[in-house]
Amino acid sequence: MLRVHRDTGGFLASASTDLPGEIIWMDLLNPTSDESHFVEARARVRIPSKEALSEIESSSRLMIESGTIYMSTPMVARGDTPDAFLSPLGLILTKDVLVTVRFEETSGFDAVVDLIRRDEALRTSTGVFTALLEALVDRGADVLERLAGELDKVSRMVFRGDPGKRQHTVRSNAALRRVLSRVGTTGDRLAIARDALLGLSRIAPFVLNLGHEWIVPEFEARLNAVSKDIASLNDFEAHVSNKVQFLLDAILGFITVEQNDLFKVLTVVSVVGIPPTVVAGIYGMNFKFMPELAWQWGYPFGLALIALSAFIPFLWFKWRGWI
Repeated sequence: MLRVHRDTGGFLASASTDLPGEIIWMDLLNPTSDESHFVEARARVRIPSKEALSEIESSSRLMIESGTIYMSTPMVARGDTPDAFLSPLGLILTKDVLVTVRFEETSGFDAVVDLIRRDEALRTSTGVFTALLEALVDRGADVLERLAGELDKVSRMVFRGDPGKRQHTVRSNAALRRVLSRVGTTGDRLAIARDALLGLSRIAPFVLNLGHEWIVPEFEARLNAVSKDIASLNDFEAHVSNKVQFLLDAILGFITVEQNDLFKVLTVVSVVGIPPTVVAGIYGMNFKFMPELAWQWGYPFGLALIALSAFIPFLWFKWRGWI
């Protein structure tokens, strides 16, 4: 789909060549070859392929050709679902027009369209570019806040329980494994958000350092604010990442303790059961001359000796504090 935005606040969702003048934003979503060729001819820019936008080196993500600024960054797609993933986003900025190339839907773009309709000051290529970066940063902040909240819930479950539901802290192996899976999923989502923020953190300083005169002071200030916001989000992301690692270590430690308790019980049972086995083995031998064989109290004596041989090791383990 090709969506063309005009500085009058309207937009045209069409690939028609009969487009209005004063175009400030051309948004390509999963573009066809015809749409790409049309935008290249109309905006006089080069539309990169999805493979080119997926390159990870800085020289491929940030470049300038004949006064046109080419940028690319990973974008979180389907961020509100469990199947979130990174999708490349291309940004092509000139004095007159901004061209975006994306391959997945995202609500941030629709929010920018509504904002441009309300704010006439944003109806330039640089204004749209600035508003789009701000929207992407806001969305990244929302994702980090949601992930931090999820980790807080997990932390309460593991260490303090849930006072609202009067649940005890999670300690069983099965519950700890489920919590471990939740922490791992959160860590995976956090890695996706980190990659997206890393890409955004390079864009605003790159554009500002070019020093183009058509980037007015108002948008320079807002782009500087975007850079500072991304830096603070990176610090917050590092804090959340450390918490993920802490929770992983703690949960694995609890699982190890549970397993050690299980092995300790098995060890105690096996040690306590050895003396009765020895006693039963002795009196189970079929020798002809055994002192207790013809004794009237021989059988009760054997049973008592078996019970006593099991009870004494149990008392010793108890005294040592091993059980």
